[in-house]
Amino acid sequence: IGARGGRHMVERWGAWILLDRDELDRMQRYFTRFGGVTVLICRLLPLVRTFIALPAGLARMPRLRFHIYTFAGSWPWCFGLAYAGMKLGQRWDSDPRLRAVMQQLDGLVAAALLIGIGWFAWLRWRHRIGRSR
Repeated sequence: IGARGGRHMVERWGAWILLDRDELDRMQRYFTRFGGVTVLICRLLPLVRTFIALPAGLARMPRLRFHIYTFAGSWPWCFGLAYAGMKLGQRWDSDPRLRAVMQQLDGLVAAALLIGIGWFAWLRWRHRIGRSR
């Protein structure tokens, strides 16, 4: 999306994701300087890993370089999840406590995400209101 729609698309629709032109300029300068390391680290982080492709596309990061950093950053995460799934999967049906703990974790993760999104939106709106005065 970032590579195809480019800056024009983000300037036009960026308000929906609470992104203004100044922030877009800062993001592009930062990503142009530290893009490779940023992709590598962000691919290791849950949730953030999903959205790092947008600034990479906007900064026109070379596709091969993006794929190499994506692979290097995603591999440990995917390996860890597969290993945990293999170990926990062996006990999934035989240990009812495991399923109960995982269901409690689902609720905690969902609550943390909702709180985080609400906090982010509140800060962004507060920042925008303060700039318009």
